[in-house]
Parts: sequence; structure tokens; C-alpha cells
Amino acid sequence: MGDHEGRGDDFEKKADQKLSGWGLFGNKYEEAADLLDRAGNFFKLAKNWSRAASVYKKIADCHLQGDSKHEAASAYVEAANCYKKFSPQDAAQALNNAVNLFLEIGRLNMAARYSKDIGDIYQQEQDLENAAVYLNRAADLFDSEGQSSQANSMTQKIAEIYAQLEKYQKATELFEEIARKSINNNLLKYGVRGILLNAGLCQLCRGDTVAINNSLERYQDIDPTFSGTREYKLLADLAASMDEGDVDKFTDAVKEFDSMTRLVQSIGNFSVFSFIIWAGASSRVVYYLR
Repeated sequence: MGDHEGRGDDFEKKADQKLSGWGLFGNKYEEAADLLDRAGNFFKLAKNWSRAASVYKKIADCHLQGDSKHEAASAYVEAANCYKKFSPQDAAQALNNAVNLFLEIGRLNMAARYSKDIGDIYQQEQDLENAAVYLNRAADLFDSEGQSSQANSMTQKIAEIYAQLEKYQKATELFEEIARKSINNNLLKYGVRGILLNAGLCQLCRGDTVAINNSLERYQDIDPTFSGTREYKLLADLAASMDEGDVDKFTDAVKEFDSMTRLVQSIGNFSVFSFIIWAGASSRVVYYLR
């Protein structure tokens, strides 16, 4: 470990000397970047992630001096990979720098990929608002590149985040948008009933039985086969039980569906999904499906 770190120090010092010189022959920034890259590798071997991240940021600066934006963006990505070991916030910032550079040079697919990574970091850190911002950016970029499957995947993540934040109306609208985009796609149409189930569950969380019944009619327009599915029956039964204030009927409907298809698996990545139903004039019942 000590030897790796010492060798990293040596290469970083040589790079600093190169940068402080006049550079009469050759390109001092390219040469310094090469030396710093070797330093970064040794710091990674020594598991000194802080030193490695700092070196990769220096490499990015060197490439920017030479107007090599792609190489600078790649260096920021390397810095982010090191920051992930100890500072998710710094990792997100380094990736954001990379995304901005990839956008400048028209590498939209790379910008989309790393916007997704930033969103994932914020989601893991439970900063759901920022997670939604970057996942939305990724969805737009994937969509502009014609990658509809990836764009839908990002939009579904955003919808799930909105559901966690109890922004059920926004979540509902996004799930319905995904369903409309997917129904005419041969690769995606088979997942539409699960997406419509998610949309309906978000409507149920709002406690508006009129809205869910109207939605069921609308979902039939999106997917004419939906009324014959178990997902449709579950939503219809839950809406009826809520309208009647019948807790037993609600529970039986959930158990019946869950006995054949695990409901938590059906509704995506929610670790816990809550239904809030009206069960009398002055009480609410909350069911947690774990």
C-alpha cells in the first residue's frame, strides 16, 4: 500500500512540475495528464480514493486546457467512480460536470447514461426531489436518441419516486403516459397492464373512487384487453370496497391477487406501497404490503 501511494506521489509531483514549466517542446498538458493518469492508478491500488479523485479532476483540467472535452468528461467520470467510495454528493457533482461536457460535444447517449447515474445516486441518498430531476433529464435525452425503452424505464422510476413523495396525481399521469407510449410497441406492450395497475393504485391512494372508475374506462381505451385482466379486476374490486367502506372486501381482493401474483412485484420497485382508503366518516385504514 505504502509503495503504491509513494509512486503515486512521485508521478503527481512530476505532473505538477510539468504544468509549472514553460512547455517549450511538446504539449505540457497532455504530458501532465499522462503522468497524472499513472498517479491515479497507483492511488487506486493504494485505495486512497480521495487522492485518486483529486488527480482525475486535475486530469480533466488538463484536457480542458487542450480543448479535449471528451477526454475531460471521461476523467470526471473516473473521479466520480472514486468519489462513490466515500462521497456520493461529490460523485454526483463530478458526473454532472461530465454530463455538461458530453452535451457540448453532442454525445447525448453518454449524457443520458450519466444523468441516470446521478439520479440513482440521489435516490440511494434519499434525495428524491433531485433524483427525479436527473432521471427526467435522462428520460428526455434517451427519448431524443430514439431509445424508447430506456426513456420509459426512466419515466417509470420518476413515477415511482412521485408515489413515494405522495404526489399521486403526477405519478398517475406519468404511468398513463408510459402506457400510451408502450401499447403500440411490440417489445413494450406486454408490460402495459402492470403499468396501468400502478396508475390505478396511485389513483386509489388519492381516495377518489370517482376518479378511479373514470380511469378504468380510460385504461380500456388505452388497452382494449385490459378489462379482461386480473389487474383490472383488482382495481375495480378495490374501488368498490372503498366506495362501500368495506375493509374485509378490500383485504380479500388484495389477498386473492397476491395469492397468484405477488403484488409488490407487480407494482415495480416500491419497497412499501400504502393504500389509504376511506372506511367511515372519521377513520382511515392504511394497508402496508411488504
